Amino acid sequence: MAKVELKQPIVAAIAEDIKDAQSIVLVDYRGLTVAQDTELRKQLREAGITYKVCKNTMMKRAFEGTEFEGLDEYLEGPSAIAISKDDATAPARIICKFAKDAEKLELKAGVVEGTLYDVEGLSELAKIPSREELLSRLLGSMQSPITNFARVIKQIAEQDGSEAAETATEETAAEEAPATAE
Repeated sequence: MAKVELKQPIVAAIAEDIKDAQSIVLVDYRGLTVAQDTELRKQLREAGITYKVCKNTMMKRAFEGTEFEGLDEYLEGPSAIAISKDDATAPARIICKFAKDAEKLELKAGVVEGTLYDVEGLSELAKIPSREELLSRLLGSMQSPITNFARVIKQIAEQDGSEAAETATEETAAEEAPATAE
């Protein structure tokens, strides 16, 4: 009975971490060096992603009755969990990129916005740019025509202004000429 009581806070902590999560990615971290593990944790932390090494039985209990229950079948061997509440594709994107250099890091599976993905599916999701990057691309594409339009209007205004100045100079010269001729 004492063991169950000791485990309940751990399960509750995992359940709290996954509550309102947009995505969860499971990885096998065996074989990573301390330096690699530290760097991975740093990159995930900077992206606002929670990363923990947890016992599979604790994760199974925390996943019960949630959209993450499908991950149970992938909970074999040492597992770490990456949880994102903001950017759904961030864990897959960061871990896949990191795994290119750290070959020992293996993705197991993940749930992104309620859908279970295997390693191949996560690899495809990892190719999707971040929300911020997509928004900046959208704004850039919207801003370009506006900037070009503003530039054309400015050129027209400058041309009209210089033509008006030339016309005013000619009119002033014409008015002054007869006055001095008299």
